[in-house]
Amino acid sequence: MRIGLQIPSFTWPGGASAIRSGLAEVARSAEEAGFHSIWVMDHFFQIPIVGPAEQEMLEGYSALSYLAGITERVKLGTLVTGVTYRHPGVLAKTVTTLDVLSGGRAYLGIGAAWFDREHHGLGVPFPPLKERFERLEETLQIVKQFWSGAARPYEGRHYQLAETLNVPPPLAQPHPPILIGGIGEKKTLRLVAQYADACNLFAFIGRDALRHKLDVLKRHCDDARRPYDEIEKSVLGTVRLDKQGPADVVAKCRELAALGIQHVIYSFPDVHEIAPLRIFGKEVIPAVAEL
Repeated sequence: MRIGLQIPSFTWPGGASAIRSGLAEVARSAEEAGFHSIWVMDHFFQIPIVGPAEQEMLEGYSALSYLAGITERVKLGTLVTGVTYRHPGVLAKTVTTLDVLSGGRAYLGIGAAWFDREHHGLGVPFPPLKERFERLEETLQIVKQFWSGAARPYEGRHYQLAETLNVPPPLAQPHPPILIGGIGEKKTLRLVAQYADACNLFAFIGRDALRHKLDVLKRHCDDARRPYDEIEKSVLGTVRLDKQGPADVVAKCRELAALGIQHVIYSFPDVHEIAPLRIFGKEVIPAVAEL
């Protein structure tokens, strides 16, 4: 089992001037501890489940580019990019650039987008949910065409591209893994089966619900004639080591592994204190590595 780190907040002691050094310390400490991946949210305002909109928030791909320059091994991605925020061709180029400059360590994390306040606040169109999913599917098709090396036109309902030229190509082979976030059974998990290399579910929904979502994904894979085992199964959870000891976390990882989860991504409310990362490196990551 692989363990990842999500960094959803940059509201740390010292204010804006301390974010750069704090983020560097977190990322380097996570890599040293043996974390497989580091993820940031793709938001422009802080989201309600984490804190007030006015709290500090970094643009995702700028933050990942910084992390690419100060780390060597960890995978890097957004959890997850809202499809509405960037034109698909620009998004493909952005993730390709991250992959090249990180030495082949990029993921494309993507979803249908949901946070209406930041759309309205920044003047980004926020179409109805049905259209957002249509745009998501077209974006997945466009990105895969870009990464196939075929510089040809794309004609969709929402997007029209004259040529999907992408030079240099990504270093990751066959391309940076595409991870789709969300648990919707009719659309999201169907798109995972058709287009993605990984899915990201929510740990908080519980064991029975996770088992059900994975069963739904299996059925979509069968319908798409796609091997279920080709898809990396990941979950996102939150951990506070003052309330859950390392042994509790290991037990939870064992439970998730029994369901078929391969990659558990944790956020730490106190990650800037660094100690939780070191504890994970000593007591959790080695204990779950063979699951």
